[in-house]
Amino acid sequence: MTRLILAIDPGPTQSAFVRWDGTRVIECGWQPNEHVRDVLREHDDDIVAIEMVACYGMAVGAPVFETCVQIGRFIEVAIRAHLVFQKETRMHLCGSMRAKETNIRQALIDRFGAPGTKKNPGPLYGCSGHVWSALAVAVTASETRKPAA
Repeated sequence: MTRLILAIDPGPTQSAFVRWDGTRVIECGWQPNEHVRDVLREHDDDIVAIEMVACYGMAVGAPVFETCVQIGRFIEVAIRAHLVFQKETRMHLCGSMRAKETNIRQALIDRFGAPGTKKNPGPLYGCSGHVWSALAVAVTASETRKPAA
């Protein structure tokens, strides 16, 4: 049985998450961080991948530091998590550090198909907003990381 990847695009108060089976989105959302921690607890057998904050030489404000705190809280609940840097997703999916969110989204659609509609859902059905970033983390983790035991 293939283990699902639960990937998180963290934020200071809300975070996006995706449960990914390697070919399609099983569940996704943009929820308060308390709810995302509950999702981690409910699916404790999933492989967890979290987008990690990195310094690129620019000054940052309080929301970035609060996001770092939330990442730590997610790791505490997950116990073992893969940290995936945004530069990894850019290079893996687009082959360029200059790739933007729209480029990443398009690369995912090109690879797996359009999200579709409620009547005719595609493999990425439900993806919107920050969920695309969580999906990029899931795909990058599933294709570049050794599976956890």
